[in-house]
Amino acid sequence: MDSSVLQFDYASDFSEGLAAVKSDDTYTYIDPTGKPVITVDTGFDGVSAFSEGRAIVRVNDYYGYLDRTGKVVIDPQYPGANRFSGGLAAVRTGTRYGYIDPAGGLVIEPQFILASDFSGGLAAVKIGEQYGYINPSGRDVIAAQFADAWSFSESLAVVKSQGQWGYVAPNGQLKIPPQFDGAFDFSEGLARVRKGSQWGYIRDTGEFAIPPQFDFAADFSEGLAVVLMGAQWGYADPQGQVVIAPQFSFASDFSEGLAAVVINGQTGYINPSGEQVIPPQFQRGGNFAEGWAWVQMGDRYQFINPQGQFLQR
Repeated sequence: MDSSVLQFDYASDFSEGLAAVKSDDTYTYIDPTGKPVITVDTGFDGVSAFSEGRAIVRVNDYYGYLDRTGKVVIDPQYPGANRFSGGLAAVRTGTRYGYIDPAGGLVIEPQFILASDFSGGLAAVKIGEQYGYINPSGRDVIAAQFADAWSFSESLAVVKSQGQWGYVAPNGQLKIPPQFDGAFDFSEGLARVRKGSQWGYIRDTGEFAIPPQFDFAADFSEGLAVVLMGAQWGYADPQGQVVIAPQFSFASDFSEGLAAVVINGQTGYINPSGEQVIPPQFQRGGNFAEGWAWVQMGDRYQFINPQGQFLQR
């Protein structure tokens, strides 16, 4: 490979204009030109993508946060930590979760067995054996009553009750009563749900837009959804038409107009017409984010653009 191509021991997606990479046991954040912007302390064991101007860092199984200058603004002190979302991050102290602000101030005291990210102004939390929802002040908005609960997406959240899955609205109303054997978030107006062993898609009314017929299914992204039929993956449109025939041993969501697929053990990228835009040649490949996708060749990672060109020095 051309020596001008940037290569790393590890690479992650671009987020908020930066991507975490690792070379010679040192983590660095690079910008979309490949320029190093933040060199992380060599004593750090791991880092995350940036979210709301903060990135998680790990030191000896304790977590803290960096800002975009590379300064540690919240010392590694938590045995568990989530990304910032909605201005707050869930952190674990001892056996309970609470929430902190970007300066590290404790906003909601640790009291929850589990806690999710804020989304749509609410966060799912586990109190005792049940889940409910709180607002950013820590006040109960939807009383703990569910066996499981997820974050809100498109104004509905997946909840589990009496062994079945349904959807709750922000006011606590069960908009779609629990009736499914499996369920995921709404995306682009549809949510994938399972009846028995087959997956289909519902509208926010609870009615099926695409009857259960797939062996597995992913969320809609850019107008298409990955679906499994037998042992092969293809893509369906919102009307349930399989527009890219099942032919891949693995397939990912469309992102920025392309999707990673595996053909004969190699990863390449297709467009929404199913045409190969970047021929299969990689061991693995991520989704495109902010104009670049990481790819793995052997034990090295690189970045490619939508034309298949490598990020260079």
